[in-house]
Order: sequence, then structure tokens, then C-alpha cells
Amino acid sequence: MRTFLLAIALAPAISIAQSRIPSVTLQTMDGKKVDTKSWSNGGNPMIINFWATWCAPCKRELTAIAEKYETWQKETGVKLIAVSIDDARSMARVAPYVNGQDWDYEFALDPNGDLKRAMNVNNIPHTFLVNGKGEIVYQHNNYEPGDENELYQKVKEAAGK
Repeated sequence: MRTFLLAIALAPAISIAQSRIPSVTLQTMDGKKVDTKSWSNGGNPMIINFWATWCAPCKRELTAIAEKYETWQKETGVKLIAVSIDDARSMARVAPYVNGQDWDYEFALDPNGDLKRAMNVNNIPHTFLVNGKGEIVYQHNNYEPGDENELYQKVKEAAGK
């Protein structure tokens, strides 16, 4: 019985089996509005990564992925969307920071935390993997060096590779 209760207590906030990206309106870095339900990748996997300019582990994770991202794209067709949760006070730092990095990702701004709340993100970095059908098939939060390798294994599984 204890094992069962422990499994329930450790279950992710979003039930992966039936979960999809909720419909929330965000802003792109150039000020355009985008509904998250329109996010797709032509049947290929998508990574959605919640981060902030003030979060050192977030920046380390995005940089670690960037070093391998081109290869990941060639092998699996994956696309990464980095969702900044910087609020009104720090949102102005996002574009200058991103422009100074070698990150070839799509970016969205969630200054009010609407998508963050809708996806039950409590700690960042928080990374979701969405398969080609739009279903969330994997998630993790925090970052330790090497986590990107586990993520890539999950991306390959989602891509059927």
C-alpha cells in the first residue's frame, strides 16, 4: 500500500497520458500575439522550455541544448520553444539576453504567468516534450549537466528514431 501512495504523491502535476498544451495567448519577442494551441511542428516533436533571465540553471540548460540542437533537428525534426516567465520588471532584459546568445530557438513571453499556471509549472527550468500528435509525453524540471542527453533520448523516442 505504501508504494501505491508514494506513486500517487510523486505523479506529475499534468497527467502525461491525456495532456496537451493548453490554449493561452502569449507574446513573441517582436510583440505579436500567439495562441499556444497553434504551436505545431509538422508531426515532429517539440520541446517547450520554461526559463527566465534571472535563472542560472535555465540558461545553462538552454546553452547545453544549443550546442547539440542542430544535430537534434537533423536527426528528429525537433523544435524548441523557449517560454520566458520574466515578469514586467525583467521582461525588457529577455531580448538583449537572447540576442547575445547562440540560441536558434523560437521564443515566447509569458510575463503574467498564464501558460506557466495552466501547465502547473512551479519551478524552472521546466521542460516539456510534446510528440507529433500534440501530446505531452515527458517533462522534467531543474537542470543538472547531462539532463540534455536524457531529454534527447526522449526526443528520439517521440520521433520514432
